[in-house]
Amino acid sequence: MHIDTDSVEQLLDRMHQQLVPLCEADHDLIMIGIKTGGVLVGATLHKRLGITAPLGELNISFYRDDFSTVGLHPVVGPSQLSTSIDGKHIVLVDDVLSTGRTVRAAMNEIFDFGRPSRITLAVLIQRDGHELPIRADVIGESMNLADSDHVQLSANPWCIEIGART
Repeated sequence: MHIDTDSVEQLLDRMHQQLVPLCEADHDLIMIGIKTGGVLVGATLHKRLGITAPLGELNISFYRDDFSTVGLHPVVGPSQLSTSIDGKHIVLVDDVLSTGRTVRAAMNEIFDFGRPSRITLAVLIQRDGHELPIRADVIGESMNLADSDHVQLSANPWCIEIGART
């Protein structure tokens, strides 16, 4: 299955609409993207929302509980948070929420940087197959997919490919 640029833009618009009230209520929030897809989605939303604090980037590779079976992705660099997160509202962004393990690892890393007042999870795609009790607050699209299906986001132009894992 292929989701084209216009459809991805509609999902981003849906997420933007859900995030506007949060930004209006809390002008001091910080957006953090999980590398790499969450940074792509986060950068787009960050710009559309006009968030003043720099977009943070998390590399959660060393925080994953399945590190020995997943391994490292060599193109993923270090985490970058240029502002204090203590007492701040964090909007944590990822492209796809599947098992929940990536988000759990990201939250572990966030707490190594400080103690936020709140974390709101925003994802472009929330699929079924969760292994941990983690669900997004802001969702572009929810999908029921086979366990064997893989979701891959690409940018420039935006597209999402869904198909069997190889």
